[in-house]
This record gives sequence, C-alpha cells and structure tokens, in this order.
Amino acid sequence: MPDERIGIGALIAQLEGDFPDVTISKVRYLEAEGLISPSRTTSGYRKFSRADVERLRFVLAAQRDRFWPLKVIRERLDAMDRGLNVDDDGAVAAPPGPAQSGVRLDPPPERSRPLRLTAVELQEAADIDTATFRELISYGLLPKSSEYYDHADLEVARASGALVAVGIDVRHLRPFKSAAERDLGLAEHVLGQQALHGRAAGDEGLDDDTVTRRVVEDCLDLHMALVRRGLQTRT
Repeated sequence: MPDERIGIGALIAQLEGDFPDVTISKVRYLEAEGLISPSRTTSGYRKFSRADVERLRFVLAAQRDRFWPLKVIRERLDAMDRGLNVDDDGAVAAPPGPAQSGVRLDPPPERSRPLRLTAVELQEAADIDTATFRELISYGLLPKSSEYYDHADLEVARASGALVAVGIDVRHLRPFKSAAERDLGLAEHVLGQQALHGRAAGDEGLDDDTVTRRVVEDCLDLHMALVRRGLQTRT
C-alpha cells in the first residue's frame, strides 16, 4: 500500500485530539529545528508521510510528558534513525541479540531503519571493553576506520565478547574469520560451477543468496558434526 502523504492542515486535524496546543506555526518551528523533514510538492507545499506523523507525535509527547529540551529530543531521534531502541524513559539501547537456534543462517531481522552504532554504543551493546574492541579491529574481526557499525558487526562483537569472557584471547579468534572466508569461498566456487555447467536440478529457481546460505550452512553442519565427534572421543 503506498504511503499516502497529507498536507499540514490534515496533519493538525490528526494530532489536535492528543495535542490540543499543536499549531501550524509550531510544526513549522520543529521543521526549522530539523526535527521533522516533510517532503515538498513542486509548488512548495509540505506533505507529511505516516513516518513523519509518528515522528512528530514522538516530539510532541516528549515535550509535553517528559519536558525534554530540543537537544535531548534531537539526540533520541538520531538514535532511533540509527536503528536503536528508545524506551519511555529515554534510555537508548541496541536491539537484543537473536535467540540461538542451531547453526541456521537466518536472514537478519527486517528493521525499518538499518542499525548504525558508534564505537562506544557497540562496546556497550556487546558488553566488551575498549581493549577488546581495539583487538577485534586489529585482528580483522571488526572493520577499521568505521564511523558506524551495523547489525552484523554487533553480532560479531557479541559472539567474540562471550568467548573473551571465558578466557579466550582475541588473537585466538582469527581462525574463525579465516574459516568464514573459506566457507564463503566454497559457496562462490559452487556458484561458479553452476554458472558454468547449469544449475543443479535441485537448485533450479534459487537465487545466488539462497544457494550461498545453503552451502555455508552445510559447512557449519560439518563443523558441528566434527566437533561433536571430537567431544565424544574425549568422554
């Protein structure tokens, strides 16, 4: 369903039931302060999307119920724009980690806004200290010179942090990166062979991402099977 946009008069009509003090001039002021950014028609009229309306509701509620100054509201909006969660008290946090369910490579959760974390936010969300964070960068597990870190970086940092917490040095995590690169290399090899000889009968109609995920999942299954066998021989 297309996102129907409304004019400023219709916007006020939607909001005034919950916010009787809202006016056209107040909406224009909040726009001038950079808190909302409605689109414009070729004639210059403002048009507000559903996302604009919800954003404005957040701003008005923060002013009325929490007495937040515009600086604090702007910071919270920036956090929301970067995919972070903001609770009723204004606390900012990264989304919780995924529930572990075997080694299936489920696609990342769909989010209205891609996650973008600063270095400090990533460390807090992954529960790692600055020394560990720097080592993860040094050993190539996290990207260098990145202004923001995404959902995949957060998963790497969380998993690495869990291993560091039980006494494993970051330098011993490098083989995980090498193994991941080998798995992806095998998947690329499979795609190349299929492109050269035609798709295997069982894979007809599958896109490259699906084939890659299946190959990597099979590699992870093999790894887990070998680990389980190794554990059995030690008991």
